[in-house]
Amino acid sequence: MRWYRGLSRLMIKSIRINKIPFLISTVLVFLTALISGIDLAVPALLVCLLAYIKLKALNCRLLQLLLLFLIIFTAGYFMLREGVSLLYLPFTVIPMLSVILFGQIEISLLLSLGSAISLSTITGGNLTVAILFFISGTVSSFLVQDVRRRVEMIKAGFIIGTVQVAILFILEHFVIFAAGRYLVLFLNGVISSFIVLGLLPIFELLFNTTTNISLLELADVNHPLLQRMILEAPGTYHHSLVVGNLSEAACKAVGANALLARIGAYYHDVGKLEKAGYFSENQNIGASKHDGLSATMSKMVIMNHVKEGAELARRYKLNPRIIDFIVRHHGNSLVYYFYRRALESLEEDQEIREEGFRYPGPKPNSKETAIVLLADSVEAATRTLTEPAPAKIEEVVHRIINNKFIDGQLDECDLTLKDLEIIAAVFIRILGGIYHSRIPYPEKDLKSENNHKKSAKENSHLSDKDKKSSS
Repeated sequence: MRWYRGLSRLMIKSIRINKIPFLISTVLVFLTALISGIDLAVPALLVCLLAYIKLKALNCRLLQLLLLFLIIFTAGYFMLREGVSLLYLPFTVIPMLSVILFGQIEISLLLSLGSAISLSTITGGNLTVAILFFISGTVSSFLVQDVRRRVEMIKAGFIIGTVQVAILFILEHFVIFAAGRYLVLFLNGVISSFIVLGLLPIFELLFNTTTNISLLELADVNHPLLQRMILEAPGTYHHSLVVGNLSEAACKAVGANALLARIGAYYHDVGKLEKAGYFSENQNIGASKHDGLSATMSKMVIMNHVKEGAELARRYKLNPRIIDFIVRHHGNSLVYYFYRRALESLEEDQEIREEGFRYPGPKPNSKETAIVLLADSVEAATRTLTEPAPAKIEEVVHRIINNKFIDGQLDECDLTLKDLEIIAAVFIRILGGIYHSRIPYPEKDLKSENNHKKSAKENSHLSDKDKKSSS
């Protein structure tokens, strides 16, 4: 009774957090159990796992996780009905997909555990199946956790096949029965990796997410948007590369998704393509298109690059997670330069409201988007320094981060004060390397160099004559 009371309390607490997805997931789990005729302790365990995932606020949706579970469970159920051994079931496909799609090893391990126990139950409590599937699922999850290239996935498939053969050999007390089963398990692991490669784009589209593999495809400079930036807004392109490098290093330092931040930074300013000449990094020295515009009109041009960037990204079918960087990389910051210009040109009967010179937002809601916001501001500010000495760079970095914090731009993300100190140190180190001083090289005086060469030749001729006369 205590066990059921604890389960009911856990369910009630989870339902309060998010009622509909949890209720649907619970109903589907118990319905599947009733249809397949398995012990109700299994769906109870699965509901506990779902509640744990929800309470821990892990990065996934319950219905997406349940879909992955139902795919492997249904496949195993119908294979047994047709008399096919579960050794032919590509079990590791689901753990590999879950860790690649959700980016969290904990979710994959929980899914492996629930799936292994459920499949073991429908085979009459076969412990060998449970151990084999759980260990192979765990190993596969760790192997592909940070996979970035397709060849790494294929290598993982060969390792998984070998591990599955070793597990079966150990479970059968180091005695080989029916050698064909070992070949089946080895090929099972290899084929599973190819299945994941084929299914990954489908599940990315279905779950509306990005993976390391698809992110690296967006990093290709041959992408149409990046090509347009190189040709139409080279200053913005270079700025985005530096912001990407700053963001990636900072994310690694605080445990955020470094690759996502770097790719998001590459595309965060694509909206400037529409009016590239109105942004300082693309303007000629001493000339500005804003000179003939009012502060209000200039503000509208500058702020509009966020909206135009989001529209352009949707037109090029960029993933919503990348579009998130475009719409959030300024938060609701103040366009300070043109706000000050508007105040300076203010007449007695006019009123300038600060809200009218703020970006529409929304504010960054993740570590990655917040770090890109900081890197964007810091890179732009350090570029204005006439003498980028290390002390000046350090002062600018701390001032920018403090201002963004005080302005409330970091209120909706989970960066801590300790994280901000680490990020500042990373920015200072990288920017110090970019703007490091060089020793001035002495200028060549061609006239003196020619005279030196001429005198050297004359000396060599004289020495030859001396040698002849002495001989």
